[in-house]
Amino acid sequence: MKGEGKKATQCLTPHVSPLTEPPPLSLYIHLPWCVRKCPYCDFSSFESHEGLPEQEYVAALLKDLEAALPLVWGRKIISLFIGGGTPSLFSAQAIDTLLTQVRTLLPLEAGAEVTLEANPGTAEAQKFADFRAAGVNRLSLGIQSFNPRHLQALGRIHDDREARSAVEMALQHFDNVNLDLMYGLPGQSVDEAMADIRTAIAFDPQHLSAYHLTLEPNTVFYSRPPVLPDDDVAAAMQEGIEAELAAAGYEHYETSAFAKKRFPLPNPLPHAGEGASESLRGSHDNRCRHNLNYWLFGDYLGIGAAAHGKLTSHDRILRQAKNRQPKAYMEQALAGNAVEEQHEVALQELPFEFMMNALRLTGGFPVALLAARTGISQSATLAALEEAQRRGLVERDAESIRPTLLGRRFLNDLLQLFLP
Repeated sequence: MKGEGKKATQCLTPHVSPLTEPPPLSLYIHLPWCVRKCPYCDFSSFESHEGLPEQEYVAALLKDLEAALPLVWGRKIISLFIGGGTPSLFSAQAIDTLLTQVRTLLPLEAGAEVTLEANPGTAEAQKFADFRAAGVNRLSLGIQSFNPRHLQALGRIHDDREARSAVEMALQHFDNVNLDLMYGLPGQSVDEAMADIRTAIAFDPQHLSAYHLTLEPNTVFYSRPPVLPDDDVAAAMQEGIEAELAAAGYEHYETSAFAKKRFPLPNPLPHAGEGASESLRGSHDNRCRHNLNYWLFGDYLGIGAAAHGKLTSHDRILRQAKNRQPKAYMEQALAGNAVEEQHEVALQELPFEFMMNALRLTGGFPVALLAARTGISQSATLAALEEAQRRGLVERDAESIRPTLLGRRFLNDLLQLFLP
């Protein structure tokens, strides 16, 4: 099965129609510093040896945002995500200043989701309370494991006691908390992976993310690989985690994402246009609205060092990237020139770009969303979809297209069918 993706079914050159309305818009803010770079991390982050230039960096972020405003006039932000690095290294005062100024420059929808990433090694009760007072309403904690041996192997700066304490503090101050966990760790057994997930469930967080550890290029683990569980053991971990979370009432709505059910979830698959924005707003829905907007091929404005963005107009989709190095980024942003690279997404790349996001959703997407988000007709992907269905990787009907369990397990093979 793994080799089948090499025989990719090419998509037709798509016919594009003008988009009648832009998709929902999110804002991503990147704070690139951390205490210590983890050996598995391939995100753009830098160790804070000389302290944080908070004031200068916040000023650069706001200049970056000001320069981008003409691209998003008249549009509201449905979600805001502050990621890193370790954003919780920043003071609550800096986060308050940042969020206050963002709101003066760009309108946020009422009840917009505002997420901040935090690590247990930087957790303080008063700081969490101050983040909440500043307007953060969702906290994402990078736990990774509750096992001290595995935390040490991952190079984390916190131990198991600090992990538990951080979860308790987070749940005390926020009513929307995500816990990030990893499995397939060096020397990890299935029982140890299950112990981690059961410990997390016992805290009853609103959201859990469970990621398989992968060895990414340009990381310490890639150059000096640790001994990881084999494929069969990792698959057993994944199946056990999914079963345990389902039994505990968590909805498996994306490859690695699980949301606690409060009430029956609204239809997660809007047919198109404004309905998609509507599905992201329900206050009773614990799914991450920010990430859902990514996966439903919504728009996002990215500010900060190494931040990326995707912005749609009636006749094109534009991708932007900012300078990766914090010092260079600050200099460029303060000079009004934060964008280092931008390009228009080529028509023949749109089917793959859309599917790469939407097929991560376990419930799939409505057929009409492809045209609503890209302007291309379904005929451009019909041959690839028929081949995917023949291989048992997708299910489809007149209303929606969904990855099967096999398609989710071999997602890369499925996505290769849509390569131009």
